[in-house]
Amino acid sequence: MNLRPPSSGQTGTVYLVGAGPGDPDLLTLRAARLVMQARLIVHDGLVSPEILAMTKPGARLVSVAKARSRHTMAQDAINDLLVSEALAGNDVVRLKGGDPFVFGRGGEEAEACRIAGVAVEVVPGISSALGASAAAHIPLTHRDHASIVSFVAGQCKGLSEQDWSGLAGKGRTLVIFMGLATAAQITEKLIADGLTPDVPVAIIEKATTPAMRVLRCPLAGLADLVESARVASPALIVIGDVAAQPDNTIRTLSSHWGALEAEQ
Repeated sequence: MNLRPPSSGQTGTVYLVGAGPGDPDLLTLRAARLVMQARLIVHDGLVSPEILAMTKPGARLVSVAKARSRHTMAQDAINDLLVSEALAGNDVVRLKGGDPFVFGRGGEEAEACRIAGVAVEVVPGISSALGASAAAHIPLTHRDHASIVSFVAGQCKGLSEQDWSGLAGKGRTLVIFMGLATAAQITEKLIADGLTPDVPVAIIEKATTPAMRVLRCPLAGLADLVESARVASPALIVIGDVAAQPDNTIRTLSSHWGALEAEQ
């Protein structure tokens, strides 16, 4: 598989590529090949520097990083960029943290490309929910604790009006993406929906990297923990009985990641 050189006579392809949860070793083979061959990569801020370092010399890297209330480039402008580059004959690797179709706006970008007549290929990545929970040894399902998993966005339009009733509780696991800034509202919302204040919560910060932390608290203490521990993005919030795991697992795991980094 080779990406074509730019050609003004042929429309390029946009590759929506999942970069996984952070560790380059967790890229799919196809994602790694595309990253190493790409001449143009449009990437999110959550893509790790180690993955971006895999690009070949001379590759053009365009950051469209997003942060709360501060976007390098609006989504419509990102869509226009992908389309215009492809129509100019360039293959574009659109590199996203996690999986492109799990809170990655990949659906919007694919739709914009299809409307413009640009070919799109989606390369799935390990969702940050799966990668982070595995790195923290938190099983999202467990025969004794949970047989249902729900994924929600904690930072989105109309959060207060969304109905989350039944998404968390006995036999269920709730995974919240982008929930740090709205931790207080999330707590209030879930308790109002019937969850008890002592439901176990785990925050997984910078999963699969040497800086990974796993912090635990009851639901009622979520907002205070985010503030006191200065938790930074990327981070996931896991709510449910599966979040109550022994701390020694995390200490061992942190040492493991550090040892692997030292070997490289």
